[in-house]
Amino acid sequence: MPDLATLLQTGCLIILAGLLLAAAWHDLRTLHISNRLSIAIMALFCVWALAGLSAGVYSVTDLALAVGCAVGLFLLGAAAFAGGLLGGGDVKLLAGVGLFAGPALVVDLLLVTAVVGGVLGAAVLAGVPLGPVGGQGEATLRERLRGRLPYGPAIAAGGLWVATQLAIG
Repeated sequence: MPDLATLLQTGCLIILAGLLLAAAWHDLRTLHISNRLSIAIMALFCVWALAGLSAGVYSVTDLALAVGCAVGLFLLGAAAFAGGLLGGGDVKLLAGVGLFAGPALVVDLLLVTAVVGGVLGAAVLAGVPLGPVGGQGEATLRERLRGRLPYGPAIAAGGLWVATQLAIG
């Protein structure tokens, strides 16, 4: 039977999946990701990390590297935000998921996010109405390129990949 720390970490990963799905859904509907979701993910990471530290399966070094990855992702996302490529909620969500990814899974997080984001972008260019903006199917290609893309679902897909990899060990 798994110990309490393992059960707690598994529960945290399940809750993380639910928060990511909520962020994706909300972004699709409103083109906005609530700060509450990003803060909840970061707080959840604290519980997950403390459980791992208490069980001896997570070290202070792992924690420091995870925080470093999250800060790096935040800075990278802030640059993308400044260039108009990402929204502020996307940046905070990506940094929160980066805590869980750490250095071992940060490349996976970015790759899955980029691939799913590319698929979403291609769908928008093909005229699929994503997000709250209606009538994109009839818009010209130029108008579709100027439209906003809900990137939360792509970040959520990357986060779900990370959560799955952490769960299966």
